[in-house]
Amino acid sequence: MKIICIGGGPAGLYFGLLMKKQDPAHEITIIERNKPYDTFGWGVVFSDQTLGNLVNADDETARSILQSFNHWDDIDTHFKGQVVTSGGHGFCGIGRKRLLNILQQRCEELGVRLVFETDANDDQALAREYDADLVIACDGLNSRVRSRYQSTYAPDVDTRKCRFVWLGTRKLFPAFTFAFEETEFGWFQAHAYQYDGDTATFIVETPEEVWLKAGIDKMDQEQAIAFCEKIFAKYLDGNALMSNATHLRGAANWIKFPRIICKNWVHWNTLDGRQVPVVLMGDAAHTAHFSIGSGTKLALEDAIELANCFKRFGGSGQPYISNMPAVLEAYQRSRSVEVLKIQSAARNSMEWFENVTRYTALEAPQFAYSMLTRSQRLSHENLRVRDASYVRSFERWITERAYRQAGVELPPGDAAIPPMLTPYKLRNVVLKNRIVVSPMAQYSAQDGVAGDYHLVHLGSRAMGGAAMVFAEMTCVSADARITPACPGLYSPEHTQAWKRIVDFVHANTDAKIAVQLGHAGAKGSTRSAWDGIDQPLESGNWPLVSASEQQYLKGVSQVARAATLADMNRITADFVRATLEAAKAGFDWLELHCAHGYLLSSFISPLTNHRNDEFGGSLENRCRFPLRIFNAIRAVWPNDKPISVRISAHDWVEGGIIPDDAVEIARLFEQAGADMIDCSSGQVSKQEKPVFGRMFQTPFSDRIRNEAKIPTIAVGSIYEADHANSIIAAGRADLCAIARPHLANPAWTLNEAAKLGYDDMPWPKQYVAGKAQLERNLERERQLAAANGGLTPQQIAAKLLEG
Repeated sequence: MKIICIGGGPAGLYFGLLMKKQDPAHEITIIERNKPYDTFGWGVVFSDQTLGNLVNADDETARSILQSFNHWDDIDTHFKGQVVTSGGHGFCGIGRKRLLNILQQRCEELGVRLVFETDANDDQALAREYDADLVIACDGLNSRVRSRYQSTYAPDVDTRKCRFVWLGTRKLFPAFTFAFEETEFGWFQAHAYQYDGDTATFIVETPEEVWLKAGIDKMDQEQAIAFCEKIFAKYLDGNALMSNATHLRGAANWIKFPRIICKNWVHWNTLDGRQVPVVLMGDAAHTAHFSIGSGTKLALEDAIELANCFKRFGGSGQPYISNMPAVLEAYQRSRSVEVLKIQSAARNSMEWFENVTRYTALEAPQFAYSMLTRSQRLSHENLRVRDASYVRSFERWITERAYRQAGVELPPGDAAIPPMLTPYKLRNVVLKNRIVVSPMAQYSAQDGVAGDYHLVHLGSRAMGGAAMVFAEMTCVSADARITPACPGLYSPEHTQAWKRIVDFVHANTDAKIAVQLGHAGAKGSTRSAWDGIDQPLESGNWPLVSASEQQYLKGVSQVARAATLADMNRITADFVRATLEAAKAGFDWLELHCAHGYLLSSFISPLTNHRNDEFGGSLENRCRFPLRIFNAIRAVWPNDKPISVRISAHDWVEGGIIPDDAVEIARLFEQAGADMIDCSSGQVSKQEKPVFGRMFQTPFSDRIRNEAKIPTIAVGSIYEADHANSIIAAGRADLCAIARPHLANPAWTLNEAAKLGYDDMPWPKQYVAGKAQLERNLERERQLAAANGGLTPQQIAAKLLEG
């Protein structure tokens, strides 16, 4: 093939040399606008895993790169005069110029043609000039090729909030260093790492509003550098900061990061009767924020994957060109998935740095932990594998703080307890750990009465190690029910039924039990989920009310009428009555359901509230009725017991509630006296398009807890102890609500504690014999896995079947 690469960065150079190595008959030309061996920038970072990929792709190039790397294992986080160090991270730094020079030299050795000082204004003209069969567009984040064919590539460019400048220094850092400094203008942060024997990269970053407040936009380059040297003087030890972007002046050095993702990576041109593909690679196709050091990694791995696709589909005598569509389809299919994974982690990391102020109330140990786990790729157990002593020290700090907060005496011994198993106190209620069983609709009540099913369901989970079990949404009147099989608290027999269950939990376990009060609104009068979720009853329907007239399922659901003032007064009285009955039943905790499109949620969301009275319009007005309900129940609920509020922090529909709104909603409830916000999302509209994934709702909890300054419950796809430990340890929530895992295993908490190797977890006395057996079984599994290279019994069995 005849191949041209537009852009002589890592992607183009590496792809060129890999393809030339694969088949020396290829005619490969790389076109670069800069001079030979000339580039801008300081150091780039790779993980040990990326280095392994380079070794597998081309050992000779990898050896040259490895000889030029500076390797480190530690990360140092400097915050409020303290330094927190964690090890085992395995990163390498190399000068960008040195990396490109190595790749350029290797290309020349293999016979790849390098054309410098040529500005690629017209890719089609270049393709004709070189009679190209394949054009690789690796012309960077400001790609002109991408812009030319943007209708095909469909790029999504999101320009982010921070300004940053890429500098260097002769100060050598023994670890990858993050330094955070507060100024009169706001917070600045530095990302610093040594990449050769005498130079380190020093990136300075700050939100644009801080950058403007400091007046950096009006400074020339020398003034801006001097400003940064003053902020970070104690880290530089008298060394200067340097810029090698001499082609830029003043504030132009400070840029905002563009997050780029393209829907398609391949465009086909018809040139002289031939179909010639133009393929995006590297920053032209995607970008990943520098805080996880993956931009160059992605570019090199793009090159590796496309070369491998040609090897799989174009080798063994088959003509490369005829198989081009299959090659390029495989390339995009494979790389787009991997890039999305990296970009998701990079977005989490980027947003953490954009919002550093959110976390500055944390103490240094927790601040550092939050930073280390910011991408959600690095978890509590990942950190333990990397640096067990750091994790143990941090767990000891978390444990001591938690026991002080709860007013509970520390247990004897080392006192390094997994974060999810530390106690927590709210008002006068002390929870033995941070795991709660989510309220989960069971549709098993008879005329609102919780019966034997609920006793077994909630009682078994209370015995399973969780600190508290939530009863499902309990309705405040007959017409507040979702289905005829939903439980209630609106008659004496309901109270007695609940008291029986509460008494069982208190008499037989050390768990607490909570009630969640709600009103179905427009989502009421429907069948049980297994008979048709959200489908109206075939008969016996009751009238529905909502914030405004609405039909939840268009053309299917009953039409709910807009609540009148009289309706609201009656509903308020219903909530007060149910609260008084919940107190009589002995519940330890009350939650007000203001989420998921039910009645109170319908007032909050602009998707369902179109009122033009005092209860509609602004967010404050839309929250007025839910706050009226909250104030009414808080006035009659025992003062020593907490009330949490469940909200939908994101409607996942354009024009609906977004996380910014959720923070304000939480503030309003906190000002009214709410003790905690239970952070869920969605189910307000069937038009929703949620983005699912593990812990996908935890970022809402993180924002609300650390911006609105109110304790939170994290929910949503939290299904491992590692998830819960990471969330609690980082201060992203105070409690974790686990739903479906508790349906599969009532003793989820006991089981997960045993998996962690934490043998001080108290079990019900009737079950203690099972504890010892479980711990022995788990230890045997660990030993077996270690003897078989880390494989689980299930993986061993699968391999035997394959054999």
